[in-house]
Amino acid sequence: RDANTVTGLARLLDMSHIRHSAWRWLTALVLVHLVVSIVHGAAHSEAHVPLSRAANSFVFGVIVAGPLVGLALAWPAERIGSWVIAITMASALVFGCVNHFVLAGPDHVSQVVARWRPMFATTAALLAALEVLASVFAIRIAREMKIESYSTSQTSRWP
Repeated sequence: RDANTVTGLARLLDMSHIRHSAWRWLTALVLVHLVVSIVHGAAHSEAHVPLSRAANSFVFGVIVAGPLVGLALAWPAERIGSWVIAITMASALVFGCVNHFVLAGPDHVSQVVARWRPMFATTAALLAALEVLASVFAIRIAREMKIESYSTSQTSRWP
């Protein structure tokens, strides 16, 4: 029984360290995403690339605020916070890829005025990469929390 308890405790401590490290990376990804979003927004503005009211609402509500809300929620509820980050980053990825690389229109990287195209395209690509990474990290954290919670509840039932 004591060996089981020690092994279980060691595993929980190791998982806690890994999860803490993953959260630091995820926090860094969210904050870098915010900075790149601001730079991309400046490129939008300087290149006179218009967004509809609905697109602006999505950008500010989901792309900019969503991951930050997820980080805030993570303090009292890690799993919920990580799912909010995963969902908002995945949504941002779809929105950005469709608007910057798929649909023809003023928001497509090839249609931006030449002077701002390098910054616009670079930040669009960086945002996509950050959104993929953050989504993957957040999903992994959420899933590991479920596994950890399940294994903890299973080991605590045994005498």
